[in-house]
Amino acid sequence: MPREKFKTLTEQMFYILLCLRRERRGSDILEAVRALTEGRVTIGSGTLYDLLEQFLAAGVIQETEAAGRRRSYLITDKGREMLDREYRRLRSQTEDYDRVLREEAQE
Repeated sequence: MPREKFKTLTEQMFYILLCLRRERRGSDILEAVRALTEGRVTIGSGTLYDLLEQFLAAGVIQETEAAGRRRSYLITDKGREMLDREYRRLRSQTEDYDRVLREEAQE
């Protein structure tokens, strides 16, 4: 069975959507991700624009402005739900990790 698209997000996808809670252009997204993660996560421009196209097609983001090649984007309600679901998934993983470490410390 094929994997459901965007069921889980890559780190790059997560940060793109997180940054698009504010309207931004592509170059602004790249800078925002770099700043937010203190350089830990970088996204190539080719990857960014490929993901933006996929997100647009899936209705996860919307284009808010187009001036020549410069385009601005904003997350949609569907995208917020996806981002929130991924956040909860990641929290569950870290809670599981913490629980295992606490159990090991009690042994």
